[in-house]
Amino acid sequence: MTYASVNPATGETFAEFELHDAEFVDAALTAAVSAQRAWARTPLEERCARLRRVAAELRQRKSRLARLVTLEMGKPILESEAEVDKCAWNCEFYADHAAQFLGDEIVASAAADSRVLYEPLGVVLAIMPWNYPLWQVMRFAAPALAAGNGFILKHANNVPQCAEQLEQLMRAAGIPHGLCTVLRVDSTQVQSLIEDRRIAAVTLTGSTAVGRQVAAEAGAALKKQVLELGGSDPFIVLEDAPLELAAQTAVKARFTNGGQSCINAKRFIVVESIADRFVERFLEHVRALKVGDPLQREVTIGPMARDDLRSALHRQVQQTVAQGAQLLGGGAPGTGPGFFYPPTVLDHVAPAMTAACEETFGPAAAILRVRGAEEAVQLANSLDYGLGAALWSADVARATALARRIEAGAVFINALVASDPRLPFGGIKQSGYGRELGACGAREFTNVKTLWIGPTR
Repeated sequence: MTYASVNPATGETFAEFELHDAEFVDAALTAAVSAQRAWARTPLEERCARLRRVAAELRQRKSRLARLVTLEMGKPILESEAEVDKCAWNCEFYADHAAQFLGDEIVASAAADSRVLYEPLGVVLAIMPWNYPLWQVMRFAAPALAAGNGFILKHANNVPQCAEQLEQLMRAAGIPHGLCTVLRVDSTQVQSLIEDRRIAAVTLTGSTAVGRQVAAEAGAALKKQVLELGGSDPFIVLEDAPLELAAQTAVKARFTNGGQSCINAKRFIVVESIADRFVERFLEHVRALKVGDPLQREVTIGPMARDDLRSALHRQVQQTVAQGAQLLGGGAPGTGPGFFYPPTVLDHVAPAMTAACEETFGPAAAILRVRGAEEAVQLANSLDYGLGAALWSADVARATALARRIEAGAVFINALVASDPRLPFGGIKQSGYGRELGACGAREFTNVKTLWIGPTR
């Protein structure tokens, strides 16, 4: 069985890969366990030094890696280059701070000496998506490696070359053979990997539906999981918000990566008194977006990653318009080659409409109008998702108080939601659980062990 690497800008297949057979998978798991045990005994300073070499390799290969990301999933080339830079920053961040995050924590007690230790769990199965094919992996991998873990990577099948390049990059940076291995397996084989005794924990970034399945399988095996799942992030604009900056930022929040991100803003909840002015400015910036060949540096919107994803988004747009929303722009798939969908804006979207209820994973924005801040917060919390949220107001004290009532893993005031190596990242409710990044991310795949030393006699 094979799967293909398809250029979403043209629809052409430019590489095909054979799945790994059972013998290869078994050998990879055995090698990973052996490599991880040795890696766990490697001094933390040396592990961090290897992470710095990974960062150097990322920067050295930046042009090649960015081009490959764009070719495999359609991200505009400038965004692909930024993704490589962020991966390198993440590696350097953990190289600089792992000793602080993972060092023994001395706690006063009745013991002569009592402390908390952070020890690696073992080999982690990482099930990663296509939308940030480098960052999603390195976001998990850098802290996991710093902590002494190894990992098996089951990457999305439409970005196989990105996966292969990551494995090669790790080896070039001096990461031991077998410690970070890509397995080309079908999704039907994931359960057997989760159940395998050589896998100690599981991390998944993906849809809520897949997250439920992985959680059930990992739970049955009593294995730690970190799940970063779907989102329908609200972008709340209050009556005193700086409208021009909010509208400009809103376009970036919705259409970065072609709208194909869990933390893209998807529901724009705008107070009625300023909604018309916000929409006018929003549309002005949407019209300035340039759709086209994502390898061209002036292009800001490339194709969607797959044709089936485009079809799903178009269905959601059509249903929302049929339910009474006003289509202000876009709304029809491209007619030429590739999987293009124009930036689409839906106004007067009601809470029960499709684009307000479902996660829209693509370049379509839904604008919902509310009477005031109270209704905005209620609407923001009305869905089962809880990944991120943005809140815009000139009154920061008021916005901060409202932010504490928003059910999300992160709330950004007067900014778009973004991941940052220095801060924990993750969701609540149907958006998952566990945290990546920050000190929390460094400790997620560790055994938090209590060491209690009694007095000598």
